Amino acid sequence: MSPSPCTSSIIGTGSYVPERVLTNDDLSKIVDTSDEWITTRTGIKERRIAAADEATSDMATKAALRALEAANMKAEDIELIIVATVTPDMFFPSTACIVQKKLGAANAVCFDISAACSGFLYALQVARNFINTGTRGTALVIGAEKLSSLINWKDRNTCVLFGDAAGAVVLKRVCEGEADAPGRVLSTVMGSDGNLVDLLKVPGGGSACPITAENAESRPNTIHMEGRETFKHAVTRMSQAAEQALELAGLQKSDINMVIPHQANARIISAIADRLGLPEDKTFMNLQKYGNTSAATIPVALDEANREGRIKRGDVLLLVAFGGGFTWASTVLRW
Repeated sequence: MSPSPCTSSIIGTGSYVPERVLTNDDLSKIVDTSDEWITTRTGIKERRIAAADEATSDMATKAALRALEAANMKAEDIELIIVATVTPDMFFPSTACIVQKKLGAANAVCFDISAACSGFLYALQVARNFINTGTRGTALVIGAEKLSSLINWKDRNTCVLFGDAAGAVVLKRVCEGEADAPGRVLSTVMGSDGNLVDLLKVPGGGSACPITAENAESRPNTIHMEGRETFKHAVTRMSQAAEQALELAGLQKSDINMVIPHQANARIISAIADRLGLPEDKTFMNLQKYGNTSAATIPVALDEANREGRIKRGDVLLLVAFGGGFTWASTVLRW
């Protein structure tokens, strides 16, 4: 089969983090922990916490506006909006529809994707399929989370890990003969293993376990995680997905200029780099500032790397993530 003359390219990136900074020392006043304990085990030094009146859609909208500005596009130019989140403003309507309203993106089709920390890469693949088939020409792909709304602040094993943020990209259909665009999506890989659903979850709040007066005290609508097992599966699946995406793109590990991994734990990131045989300077990490922001980590990191000049035209970027579900995904870009 001959390759399509049209491809999907990221032509703009944007991100937003809330103003409030919650440091490890701040957390030590809430639970039995310390800066040394958190830093040694996770690499996280601080995280951002959204204001009480700041919803996921608010953060998503701010990130989207910055991505649109970078792409030199208007909201009405967007034909598709996908928001990856596990912390929607409400069960329905979708957060994407709320973002559409706030942006004034009247011509967009909108929906959410729930794939936890892999959500942004899942959404990127879905948007790419729409664009490559010609169904849509432009898309806003957003990863946004207000994880502070799901945290049990008495559980030191989880409350130290998570933060709030949003990141976005503008994806556009670019065909042969048109001006070259950065951020060409070369390949994508996705996977899931529902047998591992109990290792990382928010068990309450849905139809299986509604919040009631009887169970509210046990906080079932907060994050529950089996850390050691999650770590083990994350390293294995992310490494496999990275290698598969490189193979699909016809590239070798040595072709990688930068890995932008899901920002969950410094040890996981180091393990991925080791398996790929890459030095630290080819791995982008900002979790020390923001913690784990789930679906937002990769688009926020991509935007930072882009705006800081850490990536240049022609670079090969490997994006890779792992999340509850379990889900995993990887994408190779030619910047």
